[in-house]
Amino acid sequence: MTHRLPSVSAISCFIVLGWLTAAHAVTFEVKNGNSTCIKADISANFTITYNSTTNVTKTVVVPLPESAVVGNGSSCGDSPALQASFGDGHSLDLVFSSDGHIYRVANLNLTYNLSDNATFPGSSSKEIMVLTTNTSGIAAQLNTTYRCMSSSSVSLGGPGVTVTFFDIRLQAYMPSANLSTNETICSADIPSTTAAPTTTPITSTTPVTPTNPERGNYSVENSTSACLLARMGLQLNLTYLSRNQNKTVVAIRNVVPSRMVASGSCESTTATLQLTGDLANLTFMFTLNSTTKKYQLSALNMSASWDDMRDPFKVSNSSLQYMQGTLGRSYMCNIEEVFPVVSTFSLNTFDLQVQPFGVHDNQFGPADVCPMQKDNMLVPIIVGASLAGLVLIVLIAYLIGRKRSHAGYQTI
Repeated sequence: MTHRLPSVSAISCFIVLGWLTAAHAVTFEVKNGNSTCIKADISANFTITYNSTTNVTKTVVVPLPESAVVGNGSSCGDSPALQASFGDGHSLDLVFSSDGHIYRVANLNLTYNLSDNATFPGSSSKEIMVLTTNTSGIAAQLNTTYRCMSSSSVSLGGPGVTVTFFDIRLQAYMPSANLSTNETICSADIPSTTAAPTTTPITSTTPVTPTNPERGNYSVENSTSACLLARMGLQLNLTYLSRNQNKTVVAIRNVVPSRMVASGSCESTTATLQLTGDLANLTFMFTLNSTTKKYQLSALNMSASWDDMRDPFKVSNSSLQYMQGTLGRSYMCNIEEVFPVVSTFSLNTFDLQVQPFGVHDNQFGPADVCPMQKDNMLVPIIVGASLAGLVLIVLIAYLIGRKRSHAGYQTI
């Protein structure tokens, strides 16, 4: 059950307890007998707002302490769980799920005890609060270690309550007691790159173009319903240095929706869709102009690590202007669109419909059609209008001809 925070006054203060950040990552291991199912090194801060007895809003930053231990709520099984217990009745729970290809934190729960006066001095409530979210953004390919050194914050359903992770390495559904040396890296750790000069001659082979990709359904949810919707077939077009062929090759690969896990976040003017899979990791970042009420895809990150790649493939571009739509409406394109990201990577979309803002009742709004589709629609309209005009001209000529032929006969 999720409890709401009590109402607060407009006066507020900010309290930092102990440290601004934890000095070291805390190590946890969940075992079933002699078998390990979860292992994690986690650094985290908890920012919590509460109401004091003096009717003052207070905000505390509570780091995950090194004294935190594996709690009784931890377990192995189909949905393994890690409970990190600390202090006087506080805990962080990570509950995992897997589809056989990807594992992710399906539920993230924070429990904190407002009667702990050392942590929440002068709290007007003595409740034990339980907040939860299913959009942690933590997902990785099975049998790999999830790694994220960058800071990322997750909202937990109540105003002013967030968990900020940094310097985190973890793995669930472990085949052995040691973290895998193969890693799934979070998109925030992928640096922005531009095409660098290279002395390697680019002699690419002609790629084999696959059939159109399967259309996938993806969504990002807030505390109550979907806040971002996307339906699209995705195709990756990238140029990389082949380990086997020892030359630069061009590859076109279809994304399989069933092997991708969607996560992300929604804010008032920004929305992010993260797709994590065994083929590649993709992060779409949309921005909304609050003045014009127009949105667009403004940034795209992509990373891949295939066996044939000499080096991991990582690209990013934060100056895009694609998929432009209107607040409350979706962007739709039923024909193939090619979105160049950098010189070595472009994303091809098929049967695309996306809406990152103003989603209601988990349904797409009316569609803004892509310019290419509008142009394609004009051709049959023009041809049809031309044919209709030609038929009309022929009909008029026929009627005039009949009238003249009748006028040539005299009545006797």
